[in-house]
Amino acid sequence: MTDLFERSCAHWSEAKRREMEDFYALATADYRHLAEAFDWRAWLERRQREVGERWLRLLDIACGSGKFPAALIRHADVAAASVKPIDYALLDPSGFSIREARRALDLPFVAGPEYEIPLQELSCAAGGFDIVWATHALYALPREELDLSLARFTEALRGGCGMIAHACSDAHYVRFHQAYLEAFKDGVGATFTTAEEIVAALERLGVDVEATDLHYETVASEAAEGHVEGFLQRCVFDDAVGLQDLLAREPTARYLSACFSAGAWRFPQRVKLIFLRA
Repeated sequence: MTDLFERSCAHWSEAKRREMEDFYALATADYRHLAEAFDWRAWLERRQREVGERWLRLLDIACGSGKFPAALIRHADVAAASVKPIDYALLDPSGFSIREARRALDLPFVAGPEYEIPLQELSCAAGGFDIVWATHALYALPREELDLSLARFTEALRGGCGMIAHACSDAHYVRFHQAYLEAFKDGVGATFTTAEEIVAALERLGVDVEATDLHYETVASEAAEGHVEGFLQRCVFDDAVGLQDLLAREPTARYLSACFSAGAWRFPQRVKLIFLRA
């Protein structure tokens, strides 16, 4: 495993809860934008019709804190969908994340099996799930394991539908992490996996892909400096580097300067919404 993967896992723990809450003070908007960008209620109803009278089986890859299903309930009216309860399996290398995500679930999602493993170690029957999704979840995947990981992803949904939401190469998450490596690590270290690389890997696997781009900004006022610092620290999985450190060294200083104007922080995002059939 890469240092990036290990640092990302370390940040999903009870000891890092404060930093996680600072991060989500801004990053919860990612899931609201996803929830509002597509008719998820109708999509889930179509999946229900495909399987008939039984419950849908869904696997959430790198489930984090359950922000996406919570956003679907709050912003996409999925609680009113004409579906039976959805058996919602949780996969994450962090047991802490699985517990957090389980607590966040509400109808139509019902907590199901748990897999406290990274995606690349998933072993289940082909077509074990009707839906597999991963939302802002695959940034720290080691590149040498990307094809294997996505093969496990697609095998799990054989005959079903998959969805991946992930930042593109010019989005804040990817660009800021690269600037951090240049400023504090002499440019050495694994960079975040991009949406473009995920699409390319799926195509190498012969998977049919449909993708659209979502454009938005993650916004915070100047007064929310503590949340902004926590957000940026979690973006690079390094809580030893504070906001003033980031503003004092290039190229993070130049990057952040471009993100601040008129008393507000605006971090530009371009997220690819990828649907796939396997």
